[in-house]
Amino acid sequence: MSDKSIILLALIIQVFCATFFIAEIASMVFDIYLLPRSWLLFELMEILAALGLVIGSVVSGIAFWRAHQRRERVELQLKAASGAFMELLDEKMLVWGLTPAEQDVALFAIKGFSTKEIAEMRETSEGTIKAQTNAIYRKAGVSGRPQLLSLFIDDLMGDALVL
Repeated sequence: MSDKSIILLALIIQVFCATFFIAEIASMVFDIYLLPRSWLLFELMEILAALGLVIGSVVSGIAFWRAHQRRERVELQLKAASGAFMELLDEKMLVWGLTPAEQDVALFAIKGFSTKEIAEMRETSEGTIKAQTNAIYRKAGVSGRPQLLSLFIDDLMGDALVL
């Protein structure tokens, strides 16, 4: 049974039980009894409604626990993907023979910082950053940032986009 089905089942049980209790209270307040009933039947219905609420609460708890477990799994996968990206980045920079300064500039460029922002962070001129980015592109065999970034995306995705 899927999590959506479990949550829906819990919701239906809880709505039914809450409706029963509200109807009982309303019938007592307004002194309206639609069907004659014995106290035994009345008590049995209240027990079943209370049991339904307990079951609904348990089912909701299970659904919450499963959602929590799934969230933790996804977070671990995201950390692994992030680590894989950094490993790939380090490997490519080593293969391309980038200097430490070029590695920093390449990382900032991949993160999306502008030439001006990179220059400010590295406390150097924009001309120096432009020269370093051109050296990075030349060593990587690309013509600009979009192609540089696509090298990493293609490697991370592998054959996922191949039709």
